[in-house]
Formats: sequence, structure tokens, C-alpha cells
Amino acid sequence: MKKRPLKVQTHLEIDGIKGFLIRKVTKFGTSAKVDCPKAYLGRTVYLVIV
Repeated sequence: MKKRPLKVQTHLEIDGIKGFLIRKVTKFGTSAKVDCPKAYLGRTVYLVIV
């Protein structure tokens, strides 16, 4: 997977979102997964649906 630089910020505004999910990054599971580097395993993430 190509490494992308992480932009650290404390505020984010997005217009026109359909919803969002709050999940922990896990290695395996039965639900759909999003590509994510191994460095973020175990972290809590927000997945925004636009």
C-alpha cells in the first residue's frame, strides 16, 4: 500500500455528508473493511460517508 502523509488537525468541516461511523481498526472481522495502514491497528477512527 502506498504511504500517504497524515495531516494532523483538530477541526474538520464537511458539507453534504450522509452519515458517519466510529469504529476501532481491526485486523480481521466479518464486516466491511476500509484499507488502512497497520500502524493504525487498535485506534479509533471516524469513517465519513459522503
